[in-house]
This record gives sequence, C-alpha cells and structure tokens, in this order.
Amino acid sequence: MQLLRRPSADLSAGSRLTRPGPRAGVGAGVAAVIGNPRATLFDMGALPGFFDLSGLTAADVVAIAALVPMAGNLALAQFLGRARRLLASPAARRRLNLVPRAMLVAVGALIPFV
Repeated sequence: MQLLRRPSADLSAGSRLTRPGPRAGVGAGVAAVIGNPRATLFDMGALPGFFDLSGLTAADVVAIAALVPMAGNLALAQFLGRARRLLASPAARRRLNLVPRAMLVAVGALIPFV
C-alpha cells in the first residue's frame, strides 16, 4: 500500500549510508560486509572445498578474502552509480515505480484464482 500511495522518494534523502567522503563510504562498506552472514558462511563452508588449505600462502589468503570480493563490490558500485544517475529525475523514478505497482495489482487480482 505504501508503494501505491507514496510518491517517488528522493534517492539521497535521509540516508546515513550515502554521506559523501571516503570515511563514511568505508564505514558503510565495512558494516555491510560484517553484517552479511551469507558471505561469512560461504567463506567458511564452501571456499575450503575449492582450495587446498595446506598449500595456501598469506598472499593467497589476502587475494581470496579481500581482493576478489573488493573487485566485485567496486564493479557493483560502478553499476549502481550509473543506475543512480539514470534515476535522478522524479519522472524516471515515477516510471520505474509503475512496474512494481502494476505487478502488485496483478498479483492481487490473480490470488483468488490460484
């Protein structure tokens, strides 16, 4: 109901995670990584199956634990930056919100028939 009633919100309004500056960005990144139990469980559960742990060096551990995820996060950040620029105008956000609104109405209309 909030999605249907609420107008397109400003992307930068009221978010502590979008403050400018490297310190705020690093803090938000560390909080996101530490608060992601799925990544931790993957690192502990699945990664040992891919590598011979007895043959790993310190450089291997740094590459596996820090550099590879950092490269993925930087690529994602670049993509999201471009998406944010595309959605900067209220008209673009309004058009984007029409799709989930229509999907919600369609699902609500189909529920009695399922």
